[in-house]
Formats: sequence, C-alpha cells, structure tokens
Amino acid sequence: MRSELKLVARNGDASDKSILSKGDLTKSLILDAALHLAGRDGLEGLTIGSIAERMKMSKSGVYAHFDSRESLQIEVIQEYNRRFREFVFDPALKLARGLPRLEKLLELWMSLSISELTSGCIYISGAIELDDHQGPVREELVKIVQDWRNALIRAIQMAIDEGHLKNDCNPRLMLFAIYSAILGLQHDARFLKCADSIEVAKKYLKEIIDERRPA
Repeated sequence: MRSELKLVARNGDASDKSILSKGDLTKSLILDAALHLAGRDGLEGLTIGSIAERMKMSKSGVYAHFDSRESLQIEVIQEYNRRFREFVFDPALKLARGLPRLEKLLELWMSLSISELTSGCIYISGAIELDDHQGPVREELVKIVQDWRNALIRAIQMAIDEGHLKNDCNPRLMLFAIYSAILGLQHDARFLKCADSIEVAKKYLKEIIDERRPA
C-alpha cells in the first residue's frame, strides 16, 4: 500500500530492525508487501502466490508465516489497523481532551485519506469487498472499523462535555457527517477524478465542526 502507513517494526522503530529476529523481520516485510497488494488488488485479490512473487520467495516460505490465505488477510487487516492507530490515533491522544483532540484525529485521518487516494483505504475498500461476505475476515474488519467509530464517538462526546461543542450536538449524527466527508473524498477523487475533491472535503469537514460550536 502506497500511503503514509509505512513499515514500522513491531517491536521498535523502523530504523532499528536489528532488534527483530530474522523471522519477525521477514514477516514484517511480507506484511508490507501484502498491504501494498491489498491496496492495489483488494483483500480478495490477496494470495500467497502474489506475495511470494513480489517478495521473490517460495510459496512455502510465505506459508511458514501464514498457514492460510484467510489468516493472511486477517493479519493484513490487523497490521493496517496498527499503522493507522500509530499515524492517526496515538498522536491525537497527546492533545487535550475535547475539540483539540477531535480536530487532530480528523486532521490526521483526512491527511491519511489524501495520501491513500492512489492506493485505497482498507477500512473503506475492505467494507465494499466484504459487505455481503461471512466469516472471520469480515468479522475482524467489522470489529476494527467499529472500534475506530467508537473512538470518534467518544472524542465527540468529550468535546461536548468540555463545552467545545453544543450541548444538543448528536455524536451519532456528527459521526455520520464525518464519515460522509471521508467517503465522499474517496469517491470523488478516485472514481470521478474530481480535481477539487480534496478542497471540498476539507471545507466540508471544517463546516461540520464549525456548525456545532457554541455561539
């Protein structure tokens, strides 16, 4: 996946991979390749064979780290989520409760969404792919996306509690509006190739917040 979610070693900084065992490092590199392929071909297009070809490895070498295509897909979703949290969620938590934290979450999410316009977001593309599927892969993606939505709901509620947003602000409706901005950006930029989609999405996201500020 060509995005800001770059390879970061699971047990340390990407610049210090020596702390990883050879097996752990190989798995991290495989996941990096798998994320790229998932962004290009989708989760359903992700295969052991395509990863082996990209990594110049044997299929058995990839199977040594993932015992099935399903487990590979699940770990790719989990790895994307780990990187998403590091890029978006963790930095925002360092800010004060309320609107500063919420605005940082949305700023970083928008920034990431813009960087993923050429590759796609697994939260969004995966939901489209798996919406009518059943099984562990869909269940894992649903859980992760719901966790993110719940985090946004909590951030909105904190902003209300701190007096940064109106008391009658409905967190669920605000979440729907926020998601509409991100989905609209992906649709207009990727599918319709609208040149002004980024500018429109940023303006709409700002209006969503401004309309809910106390007078």
